[in-house]
Amino acid sequence: MLNSKLVSALAVAGVALIGAQSAQAQVIKIDGSSTVYPITEAVAEEFQKAKKNAIKVTVGISGTGGGFKKFCRDELDISDASRPITKAEMELCKTAGVEYIEMPVAFDALTVVINPKNAFLKQATVAEMKMLWEPAAQGKIMKWNQINPAWPDAPVKLFGAGADSGTFEYFTEAMVGKAKSSRGDYTASEDDNVLVQGVSRDVNAIGYFGYAYYAENTAKLKALPIVNPKTGKAVEPSAANVENGTYAPLSRPIFIYVKAKSLQKPEVKEFIEFYMKNGAALTKEVKYVPLPASAYAGNLEHVKKNKIGTVFGGHNEIGITIEDLMKREAKM
Repeated sequence: MLNSKLVSALAVAGVALIGAQSAQAQVIKIDGSSTVYPITEAVAEEFQKAKKNAIKVTVGISGTGGGFKKFCRDELDISDASRPITKAEMELCKTAGVEYIEMPVAFDALTVVINPKNAFLKQATVAEMKMLWEPAAQGKIMKWNQINPAWPDAPVKLFGAGADSGTFEYFTEAMVGKAKSSRGDYTASEDDNVLVQGVSRDVNAIGYFGYAYYAENTAKLKALPIVNPKTGKAVEPSAANVENGTYAPLSRPIFIYVKAKSLQKPEVKEFIEFYMKNGAALTKEVKYVPLPASAYAGNLEHVKKNKIGTVFGGHNEIGITIEDLMKREAKM
């Protein structure tokens, strides 16, 4: 009798363990860029609804760099990234045996924002942004009129992305000329909502982040037109200006990186298929610029053929257009 009870108890425990393992297997782990977060989170919500919450998708915002650290430690299924993977990150992934498929999912108009009550700032050049943000400005360029004498003798309050952010890397390379080259005396955060609040509360503030966060807060913020270095014309961030290539140099592709091994799990494969089929509509909904349909079909083709790696060779590229990206992806 005792043995019978013991066998029954062990059987129940075994079923419970299998059930727990099964439940654990149905979690898809994603982390990384706060810029890509609105798209991935929207896809995750719709996917979970479609699956009646049988599959759980967790989406974090530790920044592009933070996401890649976890991804290359084999802790994630998918890494959101607002820039291509770097050579150092490629090496980390290689060491850990993590192979991945690179998937561009949208274009972003990286947006410089000011307080809506700012009446003097109508546009800015790359040179002016460099004067404001370069390392040499730290502790020295503290007032607006130090950049442009026509601007007021008022303190500059700076808000920007944290050092683990792909947005930080892209912005500094595009504006200062070197990735991660920035003054340090500014309010930094990986959470773009913190930056939104900071700029919205100070008339002398300026900051930068992905377009979706500006689009969600147009009542609190004003987008600053940036002078295109090639044309000399100030251009506002918008879907149309990203598509026609005039919003330069702050227009950029954004990505997800999917672990090849994770694609062997049916729930991850299903999620990626759902992402590529619904990504364009949800990208538009959260105010980013969707890619042509062929890009999403191409991503699924890369999954089918297990085309691992990156087309960027481990370095960022400033000013790449949608057309350029499509040509390059086709060669992968």
